[in-house]
Amino acid sequence: MVLRDYQRECIEAIPFSGRYLIQMATGLGKTVTFANIPRKGKQLIISHREELVNQPLKYYNCLTGIEMGKYQSTPMDRVVSASVQTLVHRLEKFRPDEFDTIIVDEAHHAAAETYRKVLNYFNPRLLLGFTATPNRSDNVRLDNIFDKIIFQRDLLWGIKNGYLSDIFCRRLNIGYDLSAVHKRLGDYAPGELDEAMSGTEYAIAEAYRDYAKGATLIFATSVSHAEAIASLIPDSITVTAKTKNRADIIKAFANREIPCLINCMVFTEGTDMPLVETVIIARPTQSESLYTQMVGRGLRLHPEKEKLNLIDCVGITGKSSLCTAPSLLGIDLNKIPEKKREQLEGDLFDIPKLSEHLSDCPDSWIKNVEIVNLWAKEQSYNTHNVNYFQMPNGDMICHLLDRKKVVIPAANELGQTVISGELVSMQEAFDRAYKMLESKFPNDRYIWDLSLVKKWGNSNASEAQKNAINKRLKSNEIDVDSLTKFEASQILNRLIGGKTA
Repeated sequence: MVLRDYQRECIEAIPFSGRYLIQMATGLGKTVTFANIPRKGKQLIISHREELVNQPLKYYNCLTGIEMGKYQSTPMDRVVSASVQTLVHRLEKFRPDEFDTIIVDEAHHAAAETYRKVLNYFNPRLLLGFTATPNRSDNVRLDNIFDKIIFQRDLLWGIKNGYLSDIFCRRLNIGYDLSAVHKRLGDYAPGELDEAMSGTEYAIAEAYRDYAKGATLIFATSVSHAEAIASLIPDSITVTAKTKNRADIIKAFANREIPCLINCMVFTEGTDMPLVETVIIARPTQSESLYTQMVGRGLRLHPEKEKLNLIDCVGITGKSSLCTAPSLLGIDLNKIPEKKREQLEGDLFDIPKLSEHLSDCPDSWIKNVEIVNLWAKEQSYNTHNVNYFQMPNGDMICHLLDRKKVVIPAANELGQTVISGELVSMQEAFDRAYKMLESKFPNDRYIWDLSLVKKWGNSNASEAQKNAINKRLKSNEIDVDSLTKFEASQILNRLIGGKTA
């Protein structure tokens, strides 16, 4: 197989030994890339989903084996692809030094206990993790598993350089309520999800009629859900795991003989569909990897397609975090008030700035201290009680007087950020920022030091604060009479913010 330039560049960037992380967006061919990494001995590929276990083996020209369920590899196999759920119970079958190279697909799962048990057992020359998304939004840190990120090509890079289709993102509220649906294996419990989505087929069919363009692929929650949607869309076809003439259907779809395909977990991985102009996500998920696989069906370039038309069908999710278009860029929607999320519509390149704009509102400013404290506790960071505001992309901002601010860029998967061109740990960045605030901005301490803020901030907002806020905000944006001095100061800090210190 002829590799693309960036795939060769990725392989050439891999050191002889060590533990490294590689980020490559869905559609850029990470499986092809790791299948072409030179092997000096046996290779182990670890995945967490059945289709990911099976997919890579077609790219190898040596003896391969599978460790998953009823399938077992043999000592003769040079490449073994394993389900982590199975492998964790079969470790005694292998020597700790059995594999020269271990590859972890969708490596953001590697922090899970099952992965850690497997990776702690083996002692390979080279451990490589591949991941498709930036994963700034799920608080996953992999710095105790991988030592360094050696290669990155994200979705926006793929689009900008002509390898992937641009995306127009649209959110449509179709009225479902998933707040009572339980979580199972990192996603919504299938049976409960299907029940909660019952009756949504009418809104989904309406979304298709009103917003779909050209060859359309719809992801449903189940076979019955797919069939219910298909019954309302003329000339559409339902494709399930039991559909025998799938290749003929895909061919007819590519030739525009079938306008719309509705499927349930069939076209998430490995299917060659040259023309998909619209993808409708009517299968809510909390799994970033599953979401990117669904969207990935429409990322292929085609001369008849200007850009992918992506439609996220949303509803009430309660405390759970639903994956939608911003998830492709690692943007955390929890920092955007729910009433503003419907405005997240436009080209994918515009989503980061739009997310930042929508999160920059009084509701977020007030709640942000709680959000930052929870995040820092989860990550075991010491922020030194600095009054940071966390942006949707993960950037940390501390506003000061005279329109100045301190900015710490978002951390990568290994808990690292860039300060003055230097790659440092996030904790080092917090330490440096604190020292700078102490030395250069002692007069602003009552603003940036939360321990001082708490002493004066619990009383009711002053009339001067209320008047200043009312002059700068629309009257219906916030109830100034309900604000504390601290909440009012947070709002004014954001309204007055300015140059980076």
